[in-house]
Amino acid sequence: MSILEYNGAAIIAMSGKNCVAIASDNRLGISYQTVAMDFQKIFQMNDSLMVGLAGLASDVQTLDQLLRFRMNLYELREERQMTPRVFTNLLSTMLYEKRFGPYFCEPVIAGLDEAGKPFLSTMDLIGAQAAAKDFVVAGTCDGNLYGMCETLYKPDMDEEELFETIAQALLASVDRDALSGWGGVVHVITEKGIVSRELKGRQD
Repeated sequence: MSILEYNGAAIIAMSGKNCVAIASDNRLGISYQTVAMDFQKIFQMNDSLMVGLAGLASDVQTLDQLLRFRMNLYELREERQMTPRVFTNLLSTMLYEKRFGPYFCEPVIAGLDEAGKPFLSTMDLIGAQAAAKDFVVAGTCDGNLYGMCETLYKPDMDEEELFETIAQALLASVDRDALSGWGGVVHVITEKGIVSRELKGRQD
């Protein structure tokens, strides 16, 4: 088993019309043994930017704290909020710096850019970026997630339709993966703010 699969994760980000959603499961496990059902994998960086971290739980929390530190430093120096593109480049650089002893995390970045348009990106554990216009996924059931997203995704969905689509894609995918699941959480980012909802999933 890969170290990236040790704790289990499932994260999706999907774009809509002037909105973007990011969702993750809640499970924290040690291989097939469930340890907690409320483990946070998606972190808010600012009012229009969130990052999901799939991978080793200790590195997820370390990277979250490090990113907050770097974000705060940027805002103090620049006196403005970091855009999703700048944040993606920062995170990519941070991961590549540690390439010989990497953080075992695959990040998923979702946000709205300066023009209010959706921005999606993901990368591997050494910071090789892969941007997308429709959806990005990461975690132990990424094959399932890709299949569900390709089936359900439509361009230019409104906030409610986007929530319904991403929620169904996540729940259907984690039901077929033993390392992720136990419910989930969906965050929909719009120009008005962030709306978060919890999902109830199978508890087995």
